[in-house]
Amino acid sequence: MFISKKLTLGFVSFITAISLSACSGNGEEAGPAENAEKNTSTEESNEHSGGHSGMDHSGSGEAPEGLKEAENPKYEVGSKAIITHGHMEGMEGAEATIVGAYDTAVYTISYTPTTGGDRVENHKWVVHQEIADAGEEPFAEGDEVRVNASHMEGMEGATAEIDSVEEMTVYMVDFTTTDGEEVKNHMWVTENELSPAE
Repeated sequence: MFISKKLTLGFVSFITAISLSACSGNGEEAGPAENAEKNTSTEESNEHSGGHSGMDHSGSGEAPEGLKEAENPKYEVGSKAIITHGHMEGMEGAEATIVGAYDTAVYTISYTPTTGGDRVENHKWVVHQEIADAGEEPFAEGDEVRVNASHMEGMEGATAEIDSVEEMTVYMVDFTTTDGEEVKNHMWVTENELSPAE
């Protein structure tokens, strides 16, 4: 009698477990492994759409030749500012130290990396002095150019299309990402991507 009760309880538990596992596949919450997979694919799609997943966080520390220092920048060299628009993970909301301020033409560009892979759309930012054979006048939207900057793997030497052009002050900054990575000489942040530090 005792054994049959144990068998009955075991059978009922088995049926209950099967029923519950069958329910979880029909619109219920996904398990941890499924959630991790979804999060990874979301992060990857965000990186591809932003076009900054391969960004080199630290620059050479030297502004391109011919770049003119800003005479009266809103954020002076040595001052602090908050980054309000980040180009890479952990950048938005970070406190930045202004390392350089320059007046120039600033571009967003789209290009296919020289290393292969997906086309990068609307990369922010490349300055006029980082374009091969740049003259005095800024390039126009739609112009095809060759990039001399190496902000990302496969960028230097790539043929790019100018998506937008603005003349403004741009900044080279040092900052620590929100997850603790120290970034030196990041090129570039525009004036409207910064706000005064409290």
